[in-house]
Amino acid sequence: MTAEITADVPVRSRRLGAAVRRVLASRNGLVGAFLTVLVVGVALAATVGLLGDPVAQDPAVRMQGPSAAHWFGTDQFGRDVFARAAAGAANSLRIAVVAVALATLVGTTAGLVAGYFGGWSGRAILGMTNVLFAFPPLLLALALAAAVSRSWLTIAVAIAIVYTPIFVRVTRGPVLSLREAEFVKAGTVLGFPTWRILLRHVLPSITAIVIVQVTLSLSWAVLTEASLSFLGLGTPPPTPSLGSMVLEARSLVTTAWWTMAAPGAVIVLLVVGLNLLGDGLRDALDPKEGNR
Repeated sequence: MTAEITADVPVRSRRLGAAVRRVLASRNGLVGAFLTVLVVGVALAATVGLLGDPVAQDPAVRMQGPSAAHWFGTDQFGRDVFARAAAGAANSLRIAVVAVALATLVGTTAGLVAGYFGGWSGRAILGMTNVLFAFPPLLLALALAAAVSRSWLTIAVAIAIVYTPIFVRVTRGPVLSLREAEFVKAGTVLGFPTWRILLRHVLPSITAIVIVQVTLSLSWAVLTEASLSFLGLGTPPPTPSLGSMVLEARSLVTTAWWTMAAPGAVIVLLVVGLNLLGDGLRDALDPKEGNR
């Protein structure tokens, strides 16, 4: 058993390296990876405090334009807009990552169960999925966020509930086909336990689909979090949020355009980067799609 696991490591490493090269070889994948790494790097710098205090006020420099001291200028309270935009990106990414991680875990598990076992459990999961799909995503997220106390974790859970049905649908379809595959039937005949068949044979076969969906869902989660913050249901102050920064800048845009341009640019770069990265991953992990 040890020799078998050890032998699998170089093979998996080569496959991972080949997938990364294919992603970077595509224009969409390369641009998406660059934009994503850029925004994530700035967000990490803000998280460790390298960009200054995003909530520190200095009335002496309020409403100043971009300069060497303040790259994106200052707002009406003298706060550094660049530091706030970077901290807002970190907050959005934290919420998006937690939300998509929860949605992936719950949705993929439910999709595996619904697709492999079927029966009453499959019908119950599919029925719940259809109910959630009946609501517009943003409207459902608004209702869930308004029903609980506001914090970054509750916002993440609300967004996760919204996107869980997508992972159920994405997972269930391929599993319906895979349960009739010869290697799955062979495992059943050999007496392998169901959990081993699902984890060792079925789940690895749909990993590529799930990875692409995770990347795309991250961009949607960032947009949803920004929308909730813009509508006043995001992370409460004083924590900076990209959506709330855009909201605050509406009355300042004619005299201080940079207060809206900075958070808006970060949202665009992050969403576009994640979407392009998702396109690159789809092409890299699906050879038929990449050859079209």
